[in-house]
Amino acid sequence: MINPNDANNTNDTNNTNINQGAQAVEAILFAARYPVTYEKLAEALDSTEDDIKTLVSEMAESYAGRGIELIIYDDSCLLCTKSIYEDNIKTALGLKRNTTLSDSSLEVLAVIAYHQPVTRAFIEQIRGVDSSYTVGLLTDRELIEPVGRLDVPGRPMLYATTETFLRCFGLTSLDELKSKAGE
Repeated sequence: MINPNDANNTNDTNNTNINQGAQAVEAILFAARYPVTYEKLAEALDSTEDDIKTLVSEMAESYAGRGIELIIYDDSCLLCTKSIYEDNIKTALGLKRNTTLSDSSLEVLAVIAYHQPVTRAFIEQIRGVDSSYTVGLLTDRELIEPVGRLDVPGRPMLYATTETFLRCFGLTSLDELKSKAGE
């Protein structure tokens, strides 16, 4: 079992366990390439979620000044490259695809982010135009996802943002989005 509270303990056995735990978490996150829940990490390392959260917080600090970062979400974490190196990565890997979003995509994304979960009809009511294509595009890019159906006749699909949305916009939670809007 990993006990990050023992990190300051000079006992070599405890420090070795912490180090091995951090290495295991790093290896799992590197291999995953998507956010992994603290529950899954705790299960894999025979530990508790609280211990994993503490360990991950300590690990995140160690990535300061490096080309990668450990992003911490409410129920998961993600190891990824820092966005400032995007152009270098694209050049080195020969990636040419333009991944920018159109104004209409950003409008739809903003409506969903601030009012989620929402139906396509709600989005169209606010925008005044058909948004089928844009909702499909944002779903394909995994920025939004269906999260259920509204309990009314026709049972329209409800959409909400994803962790990919948070990562792409440099957020750790939707609360951050709301606090930035109030500035």
